[in-house]
Amino acid sequence: QYEDLLHGRVGYRQSVVNAEGRTLQTLVEELPSPGRNLTLSLDIDLQLAANAALEGWRGAVVGIDVRDGGVRILTSTPSFDPNQFAAGISQKDYNNLQHDPDKPLFNRALRGQYPPGSTIKPILGLAGMAMLGKDPKEQHFCPGYFMLPGQTHRYRDWKKVGHGRIDLVESVAQSCDIYYYQLAVDLGIDRMHEIMTAFGIGRLTGIDVPGEKPGLMPSRDWKRGARSEPWFPGETLITGIGQGFVLTTPVQLASATATLARYGHRLRPHIVASTQKYDDPGLTPLAVETLLDIPVEDRHHWTEVSDDMREVVHGKRGTARKIGLDIEYDIAGKTGTAQVFGLKEEEKYDADKLAKKLHDHSLFIAFAPVDEPMVAIAIVVEHGGSGSAVAAPIARTILDKFLEKTPS
Repeated sequence: QYEDLLHGRVGYRQSVVNAEGRTLQTLVEELPSPGRNLTLSLDIDLQLAANAALEGWRGAVVGIDVRDGGVRILTSTPSFDPNQFAAGISQKDYNNLQHDPDKPLFNRALRGQYPPGSTIKPILGLAGMAMLGKDPKEQHFCPGYFMLPGQTHRYRDWKKVGHGRIDLVESVAQSCDIYYYQLAVDLGIDRMHEIMTAFGIGRLTGIDVPGEKPGLMPSRDWKRGARSEPWFPGETLITGIGQGFVLTTPVQLASATATLARYGHRLRPHIVASTQKYDDPGLTPLAVETLLDIPVEDRHHWTEVSDDMREVVHGKRGTARKIGLDIEYDIAGKTGTAQVFGLKEEEKYDADKLAKKLHDHSLFIAFAPVDEPMVAIAIVVEHGGSGSAVAAPIARTILDKFLEKTPS
C-alpha cells in the first residue's frame, strides 16, 4: 500500500562521454532519495492478546482508537507465518495453506462478510429517536413473537416467553427482537438503509490496506437490480435484527462503534500513524481524515444510546453482564448472535444436534471507558454461538489489556 513512500526514489546522471567512455561533462545529476520509515498505529501487545483470546476459533478482532481513528488491533485467526513467503515458500506448503479448511490466508478482519445480528440495534434505536421522534421511555409489549398485520406468520424472539413490557434501554440491554421488529416496520427499509449506510455499513471504510470488502446494506433498489424482485415487508423485519441480506465486516463494525462513541463524528480508520525521513529523528504524523458526520444533532439521543449500551454490560439483566463483574471501568457494549441458516416457523435451534459449521456466529461490539471513550472494538467468532458467552469475554480480556497500557 505504501510502497512509494517506503521505496524512495532512484537517482540518475546525464553525462557527455568520449569514445573511450571517459566523462567530459555532467549535464544533469539527481542523487537518490531513501524511502521513509513508517510507524504503525498497531499495538503488538494488543495484537498478541487478541490472538491469544481467539486461540482455537476462527474469527477476527478489530480495535480502533476512538480519539484519532488509529487501528490498534487488526487480527484474523487462524493465521500463517508470512516469513515463509519472504524466504520462498515451497509448493507443498503453499498448497497446504490454500486447501486448509480453516482458511488461514483469508483475512477475516477486512474480507469476512457476516450478518451483524443484534449489534446494529443501538444504531436503529438512535434512528427511532432521530427520525421518528420516538420516546425512549415508551414501552412496547413483547409476547415472544411478532406478526405483521393481515399475516399469520410469527416472527420469533430469542426468548420464547417474551420480555413483557420493554422500553429502549431494556430492548438494547436484553436484546429484545420484538422491539426491533416493530421499530423496523415504523422506520421502513428506506430509512434503515439511510442511517446504516451513514454509519458505513455496507460501504468500504477506506482503511489504508488493500483487499477490504464492502459488505451489504440492502435496499429496494439493490434487490430490484440484483434479483429483479420487489422488496417484501418480512425482509424489513429481519433486517431490523441484523439478519437477511445485510452483511458487514469486522472493520466496518469497529468503525461504526467508534462513531457511536464519538457521538456521530466519523474518522477514516488507518494503520499508518506517521512517517520519518532517513535523516530526521522526528516523526511526521499522517493527517487524520474526517468523513461525513452522522446527521443527528441532538446530543441527548447519543447519550441515550451510550447509556443503553452501558446497561448491556452493567445492567441487572444485560446480556453481557457477566463481563462487567469486578471491573474498574464502564463498558458500553452490544452482543450479537447471527444465524447462518434459516429456521422454519416452529423449528427449534438445537446446537447440540447441528454440525459446527451450522452454529451461530458470536459477535460483540464495545467502546470504553463510557464517559471518556478511548477504544472501540468489534469481535466476530465464526460458529461461536452466543455473543454473550464467547465474543463478550474476549472483549473484556482485550479491553483490560488496552486500559492497562493506557492509564487514565
